[in-house]
Amino acid sequence: MEKYLINPNERKSVINKDLYGHFSEHLGRCIYGGIYVGEDSNIPNVNGMRNDVVKALKEMGIPVLRWPGGCFADEYHWKDGIGKKSDRKKMINTHWGGVVEDNSFGTHEYFELCRQLGCDAYVNGNVGSGTVREMSEWVEYMTFDGVSPMAELRAKNGSKTPWNLKYFGVGNESWGCGGNMDPEHYGNLYKNYNVYVRDYKPDEHIIRIACGPNVGDYHWTKKVMDKVKYSTDAISLHYYTLPRDNWNNKGSATVFDRNEYISTICKAYRMDELINNHLAMMESVVPGTRVKLVVDEWGTWYDVEPGTNPGFLYQQSTMRDAIVAALTLNIFNKHSDRLLMCNIAQTVNVLQSVILTDGKKMVKTPTYYVFKLFKEHQNNTLLGSYITSDKIASKNDGGREFPQLIESASIDEHGVIYSTIANTSDVKKAKIKCQLADSRIKSIKAEIITGDSHDLNDFGKKEKVCIKEFSGFRKLSDGFTAELPACSVIRFTIER
Repeated sequence: MEKYLINPNERKSVINKDLYGHFSEHLGRCIYGGIYVGEDSNIPNVNGMRNDVVKALKEMGIPVLRWPGGCFADEYHWKDGIGKKSDRKKMINTHWGGVVEDNSFGTHEYFELCRQLGCDAYVNGNVGSGTVREMSEWVEYMTFDGVSPMAELRAKNGSKTPWNLKYFGVGNESWGCGGNMDPEHYGNLYKNYNVYVRDYKPDEHIIRIACGPNVGDYHWTKKVMDKVKYSTDAISLHYYTLPRDNWNNKGSATVFDRNEYISTICKAYRMDELINNHLAMMESVVPGTRVKLVVDEWGTWYDVEPGTNPGFLYQQSTMRDAIVAALTLNIFNKHSDRLLMCNIAQTVNVLQSVILTDGKKMVKTPTYYVFKLFKEHQNNTLLGSYITSDKIASKNDGGREFPQLIESASIDEHGVIYSTIANTSDVKKAKIKCQLADSRIKSIKAEIITGDSHDLNDFGKKEKVCIKEFSGFRKLSDGFTAELPACSVIRFTIER
């Protein structure tokens, strides 16, 4: 039986709600058809936003939404997406599918979506093909409440009052699709552009995010950090989980054997190593730095579903993805002292999405239910916790290991403790005995997401994967014992 210790006396960092953030790019059917259908659609909507999707995302607890990209951000010119829709410029989305982008979803629509969702805004600016003036005017357009050309233009387009912009990204993947730059060049550009991302509201600082590394590019982190150390609030990290670690043959989202399942989980667990190493590199440049890390693109990336546009990145989501989401969110919780925000890619119909749509139909994926199960952690205080666990070795990854059990625990303002545990094994149950230091337990309840690793939710069928009550535990005076099914994610709610 594995030992699980939670110490309510060891109060650590606050788990910023934005570690549970999401990402929506002009890519495939994420925006168009997924979130936005237009005011004249026969799909029920408010100001063009799908009612069913907005309702589901609110119930899931979406805290912040990144937009408009991704790679699309560095070919997006914001003035093309304002004003009368019939007059907006059309363009070819050269990054994603070569389809026509009609710019009917632009700045006003994005902030309307944030309003309906009740979430914060994270806008990514164009450094790759844009200009300093273009970025400066966009920030002014969004946030300035006074007399200026951009404020007047915004009012003319229907929004006299400026919006609240919490985060602003200065470029995206500047090492690749965002300009193919070297880190020194990007670092200098960042400082130049950042001067003109002005805080127009005296009581509201726009949190600036510099383009950080791809996966394990520690050289990029070191060089960019050296350039931006006094002018940025955070540096971003992008890491996708590819089962086969081969961009030309990534593997199927739904057809995989046990070795590929294990390899997927093993690669997802690498997130912990990457966070540790990039933070250490940032610390080596500026000891005690205030600059934080943002993981604003993460999740599984498979080959697209057969018969779909390769540029749309549409994939299904199974219990395998639920395990990836759960272990990753637990890792983020454990690093909440240095992580500022994280954004899964992407919200609807793209990569490891939480929602799939098909015309009027909508499906909540297993990943959706993980986010909903974990939402109680948002803005709680991380507690000291530790669990013993067997290790699982991946044959496809040179015997690299990861723990069978991955957990985190937090406490809310009322003293209620939430513990989330992922049993990453697809075949092996786990027995645990949990003890809470200096505690006498009043009540415990638990909920679970579980199933075969291949289980998924599909259109027109009863949900296979969802949140259910879990009774496989026994309350003790100072904790509990439990038997966790294979391939499961469980949340314990504990009152003392």
